[in-house]
Amino acid sequence: MSIINSILKVFLGNKSGKDLKKLNPLVEEINNHFIGMSSLSNDELRNKTYNFKKIISDKTSELVSSLKKLNETITNESSNIKKEKLFNEVEIVEKDLTESKAKILDEILPEAFAVVKETARRFYENETLEVSASEFDKEIGSKKSYVIIKGETAIWKNSWDAAGKNVLWDMIHYDVQLIGGI
Repeated sequence: MSIINSILKVFLGNKSGKDLKKLNPLVEEINNHFIGMSSLSNDELRNKTYNFKKIISDKTSELVSSLKKLNETITNESSNIKKEKLFNEVEIVEKDLTESKAKILDEILPEAFAVVKETARRFYENETLEVSASEFDKEIGSKKSYVIIKGETAIWKNSWDAAGKNVLWDMIHYDVQLIGGI
C-alpha cells in the first residue's frame, strides 16, 4: 500500500504541498505590504487597524441594522408563532453577517498581517514606541507598567512582566509563522 501512496504522491502531490502553493501568493502579498509600511509613522501604522475596523463596520452595517431591528421586533412581539418566524430570520441574517465578515477579513488579511509584522519589527528594533495617546492607551497605562502616558503621548515598552518573568519582544514574523496565522 505504501508503494501505491508514494506513486500517487509523485503524480498528484500531497495535501500540505497543495496548501502551501495556495498560501504562498498570500505570503508574498503580505510581504509586499510590509515593505511599504516602514515609511509610516507609528500613528499612521496604528490607524491602519482603525481603518480595518471601519471597513468591516461599513460593509456590515446593513446586516447589523437588520439584526438589531429583528431583535427589537422579537422583544415587542407577543405571538409565539410570529416570534418563531422572526427567530428564523435572525438565524439567516446572523449567517449572512458571519459570511460577510469572513469575506471582508479575507480581503484585508494581507495588509492586516503586514501591519502586525511591521509592528513586531518596530518593537524588535526599539525599546519603546511612541504614539498619540488614545483612550485605550490611557486605560492600559493606568493598569500596566509597560505603557506610560506623558501628556498626549503613549509610550509602549517592548518588554513586560508575565507571571513574574520579564518578556522581551524579540522577533519579526517568518513566512512560516504567517502561513500558520493564515
